Amino acid sequence: MALDQLSGKVAFITGAGSGLGAAFARRLAADGAFVVVNDINESADAVALEVNGASAVCDVTDSEALTAEIDHTVERRGRIDIMINNAGIAPPVDPARFEAAVANAMLRMEGRIDEMQALGAISGLSDAEWDLMIRTHLYGTFFGTRAALRHMETARSGLIVNISSVLGLLPAPGAAHYSAAKAAIIAFTKSTALEVAHLGIRANAVCPGYVDTPLLASADDRMMAGIKLNIGMGRLATAAELAELVRFLCGPESSYSNGDVYPATGAYS
Repeated sequence: MALDQLSGKVAFITGAGSGLGAAFARRLAADGAFVVVNDINESADAVALEVNGASAVCDVTDSEALTAEIDHTVERRGRIDIMINNAGIAPPVDPARFEAAVANAMLRMEGRIDEMQALGAISGLSDAEWDLMIRTHLYGTFFGTRAALRHMETARSGLIVNISSVLGLLPAPGAAHYSAAKAAIIAFTKSTALEVAHLGIRANAVCPGYVDTPLLASADDRMMAGIKLNIGMGRLATAAELAELVRFLCGPESSYSNGDVYPATGAYS
């Protein structure tokens, strides 16, 4: 593969100050793309410096701020070719709820359903917690896509990659708000692709399984063991592995992929 495969392309990546987004930035820059690194804080600056790109510090839930940064990118660079909506947050780890879930799993295996306890994850979820999760993932993806399309539609060209999750395909108990947001991103991506395909614009979704990034930093060894138990490959993905899939969707190699959903789960079940 030529190292300049994406030469001249301008990419805007949200949530790219660390983790998956930073890996995406490095991978696209390695093939010649100019990358605008977005994040909610100055972590974007360090990654932008590393990839010889630019930073755009703003919260993706702030529609006006994110739109302004995307518009400024087009003003400065003359175009936007790739929009990767990656910014996200993870549900906070609740050790007590995790232990209750493990106990319930054991009781279920023994057929002792009547002894299983309520997890209270939904009944105890606050309006603010629900709103933050939906706004960060779904609204952020919508805001980024809408702002990028205003330029891509005129150019009749562009690539959009939305980062969903395996939990958007296989929703998990205890993470209803996260699962709902990620599932909605899949539907939004498909609808977007159907609307703009005739303009030469492609939109696809990636559904990672569990990835070794700072979002999992709060999980202890017992929790990590529980996660890996459900992964056929027995390990977490690396951010670099997911970056290869995203790079594929951003290049000419995936020219017939549109409105498609790409799980990368390590055989998660």
